[in-house]
Amino acid sequence: MKVKGGKPVYGASVGILMLEARFPRIPGDMGNALTWDFPVQYRIVRGASPDQVVRKNAEGLLPAFISAAQDLVGSGAEGITTNCGFLSLFQDELSTAVGVPVAASSLMQVPPVNALLPPGKICGILTISSSTLTKAHLDAAGVPLATPIGSTEGLREFTRVILNDELEMDVEAARKDNVEAATDLVNANPEIGALVLECTNMVPHAAAIQAAIGMPVFTAHSFVRWFQAGIVPKAYSGAG
Repeated sequence: MKVKGGKPVYGASVGILMLEARFPRIPGDMGNALTWDFPVQYRIVRGASPDQVVRKNAEGLLPAFISAAQDLVGSGAEGITTNCGFLSLFQDELSTAVGVPVAASSLMQVPPVNALLPPGKICGILTISSSTLTKAHLDAAGVPLATPIGSTEGLREFTRVILNDELEMDVEAARKDNVEAATDLVNANPEIGALVLECTNMVPHAAAIQAAIGMPVFTAHSFVRWFQAGIVPKAYSGAG
């Protein structure tokens, strides 16, 4: 058997662009390596704080994201993703710069989820910051502008800790924020048939959200698992 080389790292085909942050990353969070059942590679994008990316449109950060993404590809990554849904803004630029598939934002799941739902039902979005989630973010991810959007913004714990990059988090309070925001969104919009969680840090609370609203919940984790399954399809013994 002959094999080909050409890259320094093998077996970790998904590269994750990480914000520069210190808030707690519990299992389920993209930045906690225990979240994944396949190997991943990480690169921290220096200067890309949660505040800068979410509240300030990642202004001035595109070159740093491109450089980090190119470094990941040079290290063997065959697909690139990020750990912030607001980075939909950089989808086109990143994919052009790196020449491999890019899944910049969980928001990109909204169109295919809409296609799955029965007539009269649409996908809603739960975000960490509805006040700064703009038409530009939605357009970049192909999200219809009529999509209902809810947020944990202004509640007890979750948004404040993440966006202010605090060192401690009350996990139960953060979970309650997510469940309350999702429940309020669904109750106010009976046409919702599924939710997409914009924020990658919401993943640990997805099961609690689903239990509360009784409908499918799609996350950055579900998106990247699907993404990775295309990059590295499962091999089955006996298959041709």
